[in-house]
Amino acid sequence: METTADRPLCLVTGASGYIGGRLVPELLAAGYRVRCLARSPGKLRDHPWADRVEVVGGDVTDPAAVGDAMRDVAVAYYLVHALGTGRGFEDTDRESARVFGSQAAGAGVRRIVYLGGLTPAGVPEQELSPHLRSRSEVGRVLLASGVPTTVLRAAVIIGSGSASFEMLRYLTERLPVMITPSWVRMRIQPIAIRDVLRLLVGSARMPADVNRAFDIGGPDVLTYRDMMLRYAAVAGLPRRLILPVPVLTPRLSSYWVGLVTPVPASIARPLTESLRHEVVCRENDITRHIPDPPGHPIGFDEAVRLALQRVRDADVATRWSSASVPGAPSDPLPTDPDWAGGSLYTDLRERPVDTPPEALWRVIEGVGGENGWYSFPLAWSLRGLADRLVGGVGLRRGRRDAHRLRVGDSVDFWRVEEIEPGRLLRLRAEMRLPGLAWLEMRACTDDTGRTHYRQRALFHPHGLLGHAYWWSVSPFHAVVFGGMARNIARTAERADGNGRGTGAPSPGHASAPAARQPE
Repeated sequence: METTADRPLCLVTGASGYIGGRLVPELLAAGYRVRCLARSPGKLRDHPWADRVEVVGGDVTDPAAVGDAMRDVAVAYYLVHALGTGRGFEDTDRESARVFGSQAAGAGVRRIVYLGGLTPAGVPEQELSPHLRSRSEVGRVLLASGVPTTVLRAAVIIGSGSASFEMLRYLTERLPVMITPSWVRMRIQPIAIRDVLRLLVGSARMPADVNRAFDIGGPDVLTYRDMMLRYAAVAGLPRRLILPVPVLTPRLSSYWVGLVTPVPASIARPLTESLRHEVVCRENDITRHIPDPPGHPIGFDEAVRLALQRVRDADVATRWSSASVPGAPSDPLPTDPDWAGGSLYTDLRERPVDTPPEALWRVIEGVGGENGWYSFPLAWSLRGLADRLVGGVGLRRGRRDAHRLRVGDSVDFWRVEEIEPGRLLRLRAEMRLPGLAWLEMRACTDDTGRTHYRQRALFHPHGLLGHAYWWSVSPFHAVVFGGMARNIARTAERADGNGRGTGAPSPGHASAPAARQPE
């Protein structure tokens, strides 16, 4: 009789990201044990599968941490990528792959599985985008590691919450008439996220003599223009007018995408650069080892329909923003109130609330996205726009779920650093700042049992510019943070009083503009 310990153990890197966060439950459903290697293990604790996996802390650049994580592992999934933001990312990717491959070989791992990018035929590697070139090199490093390796090469992945899908979705929905880059004429072979996950799981069972890359794609080969027109048809939108022009470079295209969609220019650029050349599968050999079941591979229209249904049902398991934004601050809030590391500016607001703590908590947990930030919408909008203009994420990332948050979720230009359900929400800023910033919101009760709302904004400046920044914006804190505390308290009282019991603002409540879900 097979026990749990007899089931093969899979190591998943990148479990806090878009693909990894969806692969873990698929592996569990297929009967595997799963161990996750994460730089910040706390980010995984609120996932619905967290209590069914082993989570170990460590970075893929650290040989000791990777070696420890590889113990007793049968199959190791390498799902870590830099998005080409910042110098030296190709060197980091190369070294990380070498560490992963060598430690897997030393631990006797049976197979490595890597999801890379589909490269165009006949194009010299030096002409590829840095992002695509690095993905290709990582695949070669892993294939040369001495461990049998499966490299899956995909082009555009269509699934709710993927960066490629969000880019396609918002460009099509927001622009009935589009002046577009010339790359919209290039042919692409997109693939549904369900097929990507199916092939990743199936790769764990490949024979030991298989050590190669496979092109993977759906049944449709389309231009990006075709994809936008077919998206509009599936979504029930009027036909879009698309006018390609030759002058939009990948850099300009990324800024254009960044202004129109929630995907910031720093992420849009490697995506658009990858579309400069035709990316179509040159073989379909993967089916020799993982046969297509009935209904697969999923066609483009069906993939869009499934993704839109997930969005409309608010059932998006992971989003492109699940992974940390490259270059964003990641230092946790210091626990020492007198933090010896330097100045820590604080703006503290506290208000009594005539409602039970649970009603206040529903409003706290619902901040951002559609509900906005409960004060001075113009100020929040301008701050979000300013962040986008300097390459930041801005306000339009929205939320993965309109009502529930978990550690690691993105909320506009914040990320959930800590959450204690019913009591505490701590957000860490991922906007471009000369320092580190946090926003804490608490639902408390005093000695008499009365509910209190406690809000604390903290800022750790970096250098003179950081100090100057704090003092330049502090005159607006009474309006922005004071109004936020006041309106959150009032919204909680109204929601509890009229029986709605939700965190949504009542009619007429001023909230910051946010990305709208399709009808």
